[in-house]
Amino acid sequence: MVDGDTIWLAGEKVRLADINAPETSQAACPAERARGEAAKRRLLALLNAGPVELVSTGRSHDRYGRRLATLTRAGESLGARLIAEGLAEPWRGRRSDWCGD
Repeated sequence: MVDGDTIWLAGEKVRLADINAPETSQAACPAERARGEAAKRRLLALLNAGPVELVSTGRSHDRYGRRLATLTRAGESLGARLIAEGLAEPWRGRRSDWCGD
């Protein structure tokens, strides 16, 4: 686990393409870090709940070299689950200000 929207899988760093989660190591404020840690814990729990499918997106990698994909189980995006639980937001092409809430 890297954070709430990035994982290591079989030696490759994978960025969940459909969401943006608060930062953990580079958080702009304590509130963002706390929200990021909650997203990270929840994603880990979802991953540990059973097999997932890695679904490629239109772009194969981001500018940091991370593979871009969504993670699904039974057709449901794990990212969408994090969004529904208030732990992430849909990816809009940029980071959000998680400190303003």
